[in-house]
Amino acid sequence: MTLGRLGGVYALLHASHMVGDHWVQTNPEAQRKGDEGPEGRKACAMHVATLTATQVVFLAAGALAAGERLNPRRVVIGLAVNAVSHYAADRRGYGVLPKLADMLAWTGKDQFYELGDGKAAPCGTGAYALDQSWHVGFLAVAAAIIGGGRRD
Repeated sequence: MTLGRLGGVYALLHASHMVGDHWVQTNPEAQRKGDEGPEGRKACAMHVATLTATQVVFLAAGALAAGERLNPRRVVIGLAVNAVSHYAADRRGYGVLPKLADMLAWTGKDQFYELGDGKAAPCGTGAYALDQSWHVGFLAVAAAIIGGGRRD
């Protein structure tokens, strides 16, 4: 793996994450993905499925434009890791974010999770920043998986 290849895969994953998380995700998915029960799980699964499909499109278009061949096995594994981590975070009260808030309390930064009221700046809350930083961290892991190994 070269750092250039890793950077290219990461850029495609990050861009497709932003599009999939903010443009492709439907309002009902966004509102219900954290709900308890089967409807919440279904909404979150649908969001993750469309997010992953968006990432596949971006990776395929980017590889085609760059004349690169990505290892299909690595793509599947990397996207699966990303999908599982995304689902885990987006289940809200049933996912990992409350546990991240607990970790912030352990580090003395517990007020960060509650930062902002979500009305004046809905994307400027501490919970949103934690959510996105969780996703970005796993995008880097996915990029390392996808871009790693021998060039095929």
